[in-house]
This record gives sequence, structure tokens and C-alpha cells, in this order.
Amino acid sequence: MSQLLEGKTAVVLGVANRWSIAYAIGEAFRREGAKLILTYQGERQRLTVEDVGAALGAHKLLNCDVTLEDDLARLTAELKSEGRIDCMVHSIAFANREDLSRPFVETSRGGFLLAQEVSAYSMVAVARAVEPLMAEGGSMITLSYLGANRVVPNYNVMGVAKASLEASVRYLASDLGPKNIRVNAISAGAIKTASSRAVKDLSRMLDAVAEHAPLRRNCDPREVADAAVFLASDLGRGVTGNVLYVDAGFQIMGF
Repeated sequence: MSQLLEGKTAVVLGVANRWSIAYAIGEAFRREGAKLILTYQGERQRLTVEDVGAALGAHKLLNCDVTLEDDLARLTAELKSEGRIDCMVHSIAFANREDLSRPFVETSRGGFLLAQEVSAYSMVAVARAVEPLMAEGGSMITLSYLGANRVVPNYNVMGVAKASLEASVRYLASDLGPKNIRVNAISAGAIKTASSRAVKDLSRMLDAVAEHAPLRRNCDPREVADAAVFLASDLGRGVTGNVLYVDAGFQIMGF
């Protein structure tokens, strides 16, 4: 079978470490022949991402803080040398730990705005930065979670941010569709990553999913990555504005 992403260049934002979903996506993209470009946020992350990039055989590493317009403009300029970008993966989210651990009604104004800016608006900002480089069309993918449309204990402000992210996917798909740019989200099941550990009682949540999901197990990052390959490849050429669930079927259950 031919490599599904051969000849394509993919930008992956949010590869924090080897246990992140973004890392699994990078592995799958590389396996399928894509040229990888990774981003990192500031010097604090640079060494970690350099190590990750070496393991993934990344073509290039670029510094980009998605909350800074100057960094986003520089990202566009630096990517122009590639000639064409075929895929962008947005795997960026953040909320204050205290806003995840206390009742949602007690969310601070600053914490609410921070979660929205980093977890939702950044998708819009990155899409705007990458869109000029997708002159021949392309695929934009972001990562969501069931807490976007159901109340998940201790997910709180992040659930609201993910709801905003999923709505943004639909509006971006409408805006960019005439340019043959597809925009989709993958709603991954609960996975034990460095960032998810900020969610209180994560282990109990994972146990509940394994007990009640139709497949009677949790999903694996590699399954999410393979779904991303589908959306990035020509196999997904007719899919846009959608949320693809990769969660062992848990989203269909009533409890």
C-alpha cells in the first residue's frame, strides 16, 4: 500500500512530549511519508521539542507562541520557504488547574478568557496564518473532547472552551471550503497524557470509560493518530466541518 501522505508537508503544533497525542500523530504522519514541521513555545520548550523532533525525523522546528500575533506572522513567513503546506494539526489547549478543580460557576473571568484564547481562539489564529500557504487546498485538524457537549466532572472551563473550538471548526470549514481547505476536529477519548493529568479523578474516569464503552476499553493515541492520517490524506477529501469521535464508542452511551 502506498504511503498516504507521501509528498505532503504537515505542520504540527502542540507536541509537548513523547506521550502526547500530537506526538502519536507526528509518528503516524511520518510513517505515511509526510514531511514534518513542529512548533514549540519559547526557549523553555525548545530542548524538549528538539528531542521529540529528532525522534520523529522532523524537517524543521519553529518557535511560535499562538497568543502573539507577531509570532503567528513570523510562522507564516518562515513556512513560505516550504512552498506549500498541505496539513496543519492544532493540538493546543490550556486552563488554570484551579479552574478545573472547582465548580464551573466559580470560574474566574481571567481563567475563562485564558482557556478560550489558548484552547479555542488559537485555532482561528493559526488557521489564518497557515491558510495563505494552502494555495492548492489542504486539511486543518484540531483535537476536542466529549466535554464540549456533555458535562464531564472536573472538565469545567475546558469543556466550554472545547465547545467554542468545535463551533469554530464549523465556521472555518464554511469560510475555507471554497479554497478546498478542509477543517475538522477529532474528539479523542480520555487518554492519560501530561496535560490530562490536570483533570481531577482522571483514573476513575478512565475506569468508567473502559467499563461502559461499547469496545469495553479506552482508546489509544495511535488510533487518534490514524484518524488524523485519514483526515489529512486524500481519503478524507470529502470530509469537512465534522467532529470525528475516536473514543471506543463511549459518546453513544447514555451513562
